[in-house]
Amino acid sequence: MVNAQPRTGQEPGSRPSPNGTKSEVGVHCRDLRCTFSSERGSVTALDGVTFSARPHEFVCVVGPSGCGKSTLLRAIAGLVVPTSGSIIYEGALSQPRGGLVVQEHGTFPWMSVLDNVAFGLEMRGMPKAERRALAMDYIEKVGLAEFAHHYPHELSVGMRQRVAIGRAFVSDPPMFLMDEPFGALDAQTRWVLQAELLRIWSEHRKLVLFVTHDVQEAVLLGDRVLVLTGRPGRIREDIHVPLDRPRDARRGHHLLNELTWHIWRLLEQEVQEGLAVR
Repeated sequence: MVNAQPRTGQEPGSRPSPNGTKSEVGVHCRDLRCTFSSERGSVTALDGVTFSARPHEFVCVVGPSGCGKSTLLRAIAGLVVPTSGSIIYEGALSQPRGGLVVQEHGTFPWMSVLDNVAFGLEMRGMPKAERRALAMDYIEKVGLAEFAHHYPHELSVGMRQRVAIGRAFVSDPPMFLMDEPFGALDAQTRWVLQAELLRIWSEHRKLVLFVTHDVQEAVLLGDRVLVLTGRPGRIREDIHVPLDRPRDARRGHHLLNELTWHIWRLLEQEVQEGLAVR
């Protein structure tokens, strides 16, 4: 039976929020299982996934291709109904939806940058002047003020991804769900957007669940890194990253390198086991 409803209270052992008070847990996944059926049979994407994430945390998720990372985000967003297990939302997460940002940035080609960013506010019925002023504030935060009245086809891929990030943050959801948002970008643009994302996140400290194939990116960004097994995805290891920000892989911090290689070895084992099964 699937339980996906709000709950009040506090998880034992929850750590203090940045202002020094105890923070409520944002989302719990308990024994989550997601199975999809088709004419070719059934496929289990996730099986027995259990973890908790708190409102202020930046949690990265890595794992072999096809292990259910995107399914996990979409289940938490309320876009996929789990086969069994529970997803419980606490505190500010009274609704099972967050700002979803995917690799395919999904801008509306007929709308300007300003209208794209303001779209969610328009859907909520916010007056035009108010939503445009708020959207413009976030457009400035992502460094696109001079392009506010341009259209998506006039922007680079990286700039369109900034539009998607601005649109997610301006809607002020209780959490942000990011599925490979920088996967299609070159290294330089990725570094810039990683820094922009962390800067904006540090101002709001909302829960972020961030899926990536890039292990180094996960260690650079995350408070924690969840390492999933091969399909069906399970939590193999939940790794705390005890490093202050900003983090710079180019400076060769020894602990950052150790964590990166540790996660790579875990993933290598999963991929080898998967190939052996086939």
